[in-house]
Amino acid sequence: MSKRMIILVIMLILLFTIALQGCSNKKEVVTRSTFMLNTKLDISVWIEDKNRGVEIIQECFKRISEIEEKMSVNIENSEVNKINDHTQKEFISVSKDTSEVLNASLKYAKLSNGAFDPTIGKLVELWGIGKENFRVPKKAEIDEVLRYVDYQLLINNGENKFKLAKDHMRIDLGGIAKGYAGDEVYKIIKKNSVEGAIINLGGNIIALGTKIDGSNWRIGIQDPFEPTGTHIGVVEASDKAIVSSGNYERFSIVNEKRYHHIIDPKTGYPSENGIISATIIANYSMDADALSTAVYVLGVEKGLELIENMENVESIIITKDYKVYLSSGIKGAFEIKNNKFQIVNQD
Repeated sequence: MSKRMIILVIMLILLFTIALQGCSNKKEVVTRSTFMLNTKLDISVWIEDKNRGVEIIQECFKRISEIEEKMSVNIENSEVNKINDHTQKEFISVSKDTSEVLNASLKYAKLSNGAFDPTIGKLVELWGIGKENFRVPKKAEIDEVLRYVDYQLLINNGENKFKLAKDHMRIDLGGIAKGYAGDEVYKIIKKNSVEGAIINLGGNIIALGTKIDGSNWRIGIQDPFEPTGTHIGVVEASDKAIVSSGNYERFSIVNEKRYHHIIDPKTGYPSENGIISATIIANYSMDADALSTAVYVLGVEKGLELIENMENVESIIITKDYKVYLSSGIKGAFEIKNNKFQIVNQD
């Protein structure tokens, strides 16, 4: 064999080896789903090793289960229920997880002037929206229960110990715990050097990193008038949480009237101020979770005012007359796909 032929063979072998390495290092999507936190959870990671991807997702689900065990009001011995069951008595010690979420709840309750309130538990129980025991309470019943809704009576002694200062009060972290779980999942996936993932915890979305081609993720914003998966528009995101609260998520219908699960802590009734969907885009899922509820309850004007006073937080508000209100930082980055909707404050 001539010297030229030998060089050619070596080059072909090298090219073939490189091609094989390229194939073996190709990233593929690994997706797993489960049901926790009273909703369907989907986690997708783009990774070279499929088995490793499955292990990472299972670690995420285990972490979510730990959080649910501590914070769910549907679990008898959860840390939250221990506080609920010892109202006006001694302080109850809780884990760092529960303490962090309770303190964040108090922070956002104060920022929103009570539009978000973690002590809304008795109202949630009274209405039972989306459950078999749902009924429309009488005004006298609502007025009675409102006596036990006041975030200022959730006391923290500064040492991961909490108590409720009035008997019969009840904490419900349904408007924020899922967000905290999302942030914890993000941490797990990030520490495993995954460069691209989509975390979907019942509509609480976290877009981690970028797509394989390096471009940002394109996240659809739910059309509140249409079935799940129908979008009014798209927002690009990388390492952001996108959380929506809407009257389409969980509701009951009586005499053709829709009663949704987002209850105004001040009136005791499902919030009615023209908003039917409030989406928050933020660095952290827990922040976006609490703020989506707060903005929904506050209404367009006060909701936008709250968001404009916060750094690295944006909002997309949809009203029942098909109008869309954007916070200043998202203008130009949100693309309408359905001409039924109109952005009214684009300038």
